[in-house]
Amino acid sequence: MAGTSTKTVHDIFQNMEYGSSSTSTATAQAWLEKHSRILGFFIDGKFLSPADRQTHDVTDSNAVVCSTVCAKDEDVASAASSAAGALKTWSELSCYQRAKVLLKLASVLQRHSQCVSELCELSQSSVSPAVLIRLTQYYASWAQLRDTLMPEWIPQGVVAVVVSDDCSVYFLLLKVLPALAMGNTVIVVPGKTTTLPALLLAQLFLEAGIPAGVLNVITGSEASLGAKVAQNPQVNYLTYSGRQETGEALAKAVAGWGVPMSFSLSFSSVCPFIIFDSADLDSAVDGVIELAFKKKRDFQWVLCVQESVLDSVVARLKLRMTGMKCVPLATEAERSLIDTAVQEAQQQGATLMQSCPPVSTGALYPPTVLCGLAPSCQSVISPPPGPVLPLISFRSSAEGVTLGNHSPYGQTASIWTEDLTLALESAKSLCVGSVWVNFHSVMDPALPLCGRRESGNCTDGGREGLYQFLRPSLSPSFPRSSPSSINYADFGSAASKFMIPEGFDPSSVPRFYSHFVGGQLRKADSGCSRSVLAPGSAVLAHCPDGGRKDVRNAVEAAIKVQPGWMKKSPAARSQSLYSLADSLDKRRRDLAVSIQTQTGISLEEAEKEVELSVSRLSDWAARCDKEQGGNPFLPQSGSTLLTSEALGVLGVILPNTKPLLSLVSLLGAALAMGNAVIMVPSEKCPLPALEFIQVLQASDIPGGLVSIITGGRDQLTHAFANHSVIQSIWYWGSKEGCQFLQYSCVSPLKRLWLNCEEEEEREAGQNWTSSNPSLQEELWRKAVVWKSIWIPTA
Repeated sequence: MAGTSTKTVHDIFQNMEYGSSSTSTATAQAWLEKHSRILGFFIDGKFLSPADRQTHDVTDSNAVVCSTVCAKDEDVASAASSAAGALKTWSELSCYQRAKVLLKLASVLQRHSQCVSELCELSQSSVSPAVLIRLTQYYASWAQLRDTLMPEWIPQGVVAVVVSDDCSVYFLLLKVLPALAMGNTVIVVPGKTTTLPALLLAQLFLEAGIPAGVLNVITGSEASLGAKVAQNPQVNYLTYSGRQETGEALAKAVAGWGVPMSFSLSFSSVCPFIIFDSADLDSAVDGVIELAFKKKRDFQWVLCVQESVLDSVVARLKLRMTGMKCVPLATEAERSLIDTAVQEAQQQGATLMQSCPPVSTGALYPPTVLCGLAPSCQSVISPPPGPVLPLISFRSSAEGVTLGNHSPYGQTASIWTEDLTLALESAKSLCVGSVWVNFHSVMDPALPLCGRRESGNCTDGGREGLYQFLRPSLSPSFPRSSPSSINYADFGSAASKFMIPEGFDPSSVPRFYSHFVGGQLRKADSGCSRSVLAPGSAVLAHCPDGGRKDVRNAVEAAIKVQPGWMKKSPAARSQSLYSLADSLDKRRRDLAVSIQTQTGISLEEAEKEVELSVSRLSDWAARCDKEQGGNPFLPQSGSTLLTSEALGVLGVILPNTKPLLSLVSLLGAALAMGNAVIMVPSEKCPLPALEFIQVLQASDIPGGLVSIITGGRDQLTHAFANHSVIQSIWYWGSKEGCQFLQYSCVSPLKRLWLNCEEEEEREAGQNWTSSNPSLQEELWRKAVVWKSIWIPTA
C-alpha cells in the first residue's frame, strides 16, 4: 500500500527516533494562535502587549514558536500598582473565599490539563498536570486554615517571585501558590522555560475567579527585571528560585532597597547518591540510570559507592548503559563545558565509561560515568552539565556520610541500603534538607524542601514553607529605603579604637571588662578597648574592641562544642537552660543595677526587666522538647519523617532596647534549638551583657557554646558576614548594616534576620516585653532548619 512504512517493530525499537511534535502540541498551538504568537504581560487581569517593546523569540527544535515581550520600567510600575491595589481586596477576603478560588483553579487545571502539559513540554519544562493539581489542592486547604492555625500572623504584602531560566513550573508554583494562599498578591518574573506556562496559568487563575491584580506576570531578563520589580516601593518581599549566579546578581542589585529576600538555589546544588554495601544493587543502579541521564535534571549528582561493592556497581552500570542513545543538551555551549571537564578529569586520572562514542559536533552527548575521581576533583565539587556522572568510592559508612557532606551545598541526598538503622543514622548525619531512602526525585508539597548551606536560606513546601510569606502582626515591618553609598570592601574598618597606654592606672575607671570566648575571659586580640558611657556621657568602664580574629576564635570554640550540644536530648538542654535561668535569678540585683546605670531608667523598671528575663529563659527551657517535627500524611505509599535541626553557629548583633531582656530572648531561642551563639552587645548599652558573663560562668552551659564579644558593630558585622561557618546572622542595627549584609551574605549564603533599629526606635519597634505566642514562634522558627526523610514501603 502506498505510504506504508517498511520498518519492522524491531527496527523502530532499535532506532528509537524522536517523533514529530506537530500532532502532540495541537492544543498548545491553538492557544498560541489565539494570542497571535506574541505573548505580552498579564497585568490587572488582562493581557497587554505594548507595540514599542523588544521581543524575545521562544524556539523549539530551532523553529520559532512565538515571541514574548520584554518589560520596561513603566510596565514594572503598572504591575506593582496593580498588585498593591488588589492587596486589600484579596487579603480581606475570608479564608473560605480564597480557598474556593484555589480549589476552582484545581478544577480548571484538570479541564485544561492537555494544554498545560503540552505547553510545558514545548517550553522544555515538563511537569505532570496531576502534580500541579495536587499542589493547588494542598495550598487551597492551607488557605482555608490560615486564620484558624495562624491567627496572629499577617501577609507580607506584595510578593515578587523571580525564577531563573532553567527553573521548572513546579518550583515556580511552589512559591506562587503559598504566597497567594496566605493572602499576598504576587508579581511573577518567569525564566525562559517558565514564561509560556506562567502566562497560561495566569489565564487559568482568572478563569478560576481570582480578582484582577492579585496575580501579575511580566517577562524579560529574569535578573535585571526581578531587581527592578523588587526596587519598586510598593513591593514588600522578594523570593527567588534557580541558579546561584543569577541569585547573587539579584541580591546585590536589590541590597539596600529595604526588601526582605529569600533564595532557593537548588538548581546549582550538588547532591550525593550514596550506595552502601547493604543496598539492593540492581535497584540502586536502576535509580542511577533514571536519575543521572535525563535530558533535564533539577539537581547535579555525585555517585558515592562503598568500595566492597564498587566493582559490582560498575559492572551493572556498564551493562545498563549499553546501547543508550546520546542525550540532547540545552545548548552547544554545554557541549564545550562537558568536553573541557571530561578532559580535565582524565588528566587527573579518571577513567571514562560511556554508552557510545560522542558525536564529533552538535548539542548531544552520551551518558558518561567518570570513575576513579578524588573528592577534590573539580568534576566532583562542581559537576559539568548534561549526562555526566562523577563516581567516587568510600570505605566505611562513616566515610560515606563524610563524602556526602563534602559539597558546600545541602539540598537533598539519595541513600541506598537495606539496613534501616544505617539509613536513619546516615539521614540524620547528612547536612541536607531532604533525604530519599532507596528511591529518588519524589516530591510532595506536604513535606518541606529546605536548602542548607549554599543551597538556599528559606523553606519551600509544607506548613513550614508558609511562614516566609507571613509575619507576626506585632512584629515591625522592614522599612523601605534607598541604597546608601557604601564601600563594601571597607565596611566597618573605620571603627574608633582606644589603645591602653603604658603606665595607665586602672583605678581611674571603675572597671575593665573582657570578652567571653571559649568559656574564658579574654582580652581583645588587637589590644584595643572602648569606653562604656552612662547616659550623661560619664565613663562607666572600658571593654575590649573586638575584631575579625576574636570572631574567628569564638567560631573555633563554637564548632568544637555545638555538635555535642545539638546531640544532647531536648530534656538535657532544658535542664541546662533552667540552670542558666536560676543563675540569672541569683544575680538579679547586680544586673538590675547595671541596667539602671547604663540606661538611666529607674531601679524598679530595671528589676522588672530582670524578672521578665528570668521568666523568658524558663519559657525557652520548657519549650526545648516541645518544638519537634512529625510524620506528615502523603498521598503515596511510604513513611516520612519531618525533623527540626539546629542551624549551627549563629551570629547575633544585639539591639539597644531592653539590653538584658532582648539578649536572653534571642539566646534562649538559639540554645533551646541546639545552636551555638556569638553575641555582640549593643555599642550603646553593653554593660548588662558584660555582667551576664558571670551568669554564664555560674551555669552548666558548656564553655564555648556562648561567646560575647564587644566592639564596633559594623566591624564585627563584617567579620560575621565573611565567616563561612556562621550559618545565620540576626541583626539589629543601621540601615547601612542591613544593606551590607544583604549584599555580602549571598556568597557564602547565610540566613538573615534584619532589623533596622533606627526606624524601629521611631516606630516603637520590637516589643520585647510581649508574651504573644507569634513572637515566640517567630524566634524558634528563625533558629531551626527542617529535614524531611522519605522511606518507601511495598
